[in-house]
Amino acid sequence: MPSRSPRLAVRALILHQNRLLLVNAFPARKSDLWCAPGGGVELGTSLPENLAREIHEETGLGIEIGPPCMVNEFHDPDSGFHQVDIYFRCTIRAGHLDHGWSDPEGIVTERRFFAREEMTAIRFKPDSLPAAAWGNGVIYDPLEPIVR
Repeated sequence: MPSRSPRLAVRALILHQNRLLLVNAFPARKSDLWCAPGGGVELGTSLPENLAREIHEETGLGIEIGPPCMVNEFHDPDSGFHQVDIYFRCTIRAGHLDHGWSDPEGIVTERRFFAREEMTAIRFKPDSLPAAAWGNGVIYDPLEPIVR
C-alpha cells in the first residue's frame, strides 16, 4: 500500500555567474531529465542541514543557504508516490565542480551550470525552475505528474 504522507525533500537553486546548477539524478543516465540538486529530508535534522548534506554529497560543494523561493509537488498516479520539494536560494561558499567527484549514493551522474537561454535545449523539471531561479519572490508550483 502506498504511503499516506508525502515525501519531503529540499533543493538548492544555485546561480553562479548567472548560470544555474542542475544535476542529472538518474543512475547510468537512464534519463536526460535535469533538476536542481538536493534530496530527501532525514527526520530530526533541519531543512538547511539536510540541504547542505545533499549538496555536498551530489556536487562536492559547500553552500550558504538563503531563503526559500519555491514549493513544488509532484506525484506518480500509478504508485501513489507524492513528493513536496522546498527550494532555497543558495550560493557557493566552498569548492568547485570537479568532474572526478562521485555521488556516494551513485544517483547523480552529471552536474553542470546552464545559462537561462540554454534551458530551452534541455529537459528539466519542474517547469517553473527558470522563473524561480532568475525571478524574485516565492513560487508555488502545484501538483504535477512525475516525469522520468
